Amino acid sequence: MNYKIIENSIPPLQELVNLYKDAGWSNYTKDTALLVNAYKNSLFVLAVWDSSKLIGIIRVVGDGYSILYIQDLLILKEYQHMGIGSRLLEEVMDKYKNVYQTVLLSDNEPKTKAFNQKMGLVSGDTYGCISFIKFNM
Repeated sequence: MNYKIIENSIPPLQELVNLYKDAGWSNYTKDTALLVNAYKNSLFVLAVWDSSKLIGIIRVVGDGYSILYIQDLLILKEYQHMGIGSRLLEEVMDKYKNVYQTVLLSDNEPKTKAFNQKMGLVSGDTYGCISFIKFNM
C-alpha cells in the first residue's frame, strides 16, 4: 500500500469530519469548532493520506515529559487491519519514549483491548490505578 504520513499538519475540516463520522464519534462531528480547536491545541498529530484522502490519524495531548495522552487514533474502516494504526502508535511511542506515563482511554471492546495490549499498553489496574472521567455532553 502506498500512503503518506504527514506530521503536525491539521487536515482540512471536511476530511476530519469524514474520518470521525466513519468511526461513529458524533461528539466531534456535531461540534466542528471543538474539533478544530482540539487539533490546534494538540501536542502532536500524525495524519495518513492515500493520495488526497485522509485515511487515518493519531492525535496526542500532554506536556511530552511527564504525561502523554493519546486522545484519538482513527483509521477509516476500509483501511483497518493493514498495520496503519500500529505504525502510527509506534511512531508516537518512539517519539515520546522517555515520557513518564502514556495514557489511552478506549472502548471496552475485545478487538480494541487486544490491539492496545499488542501495542504494549496495559489496563490501569495492572498498576493499581483506576480512571475517573467527567464528560460534558
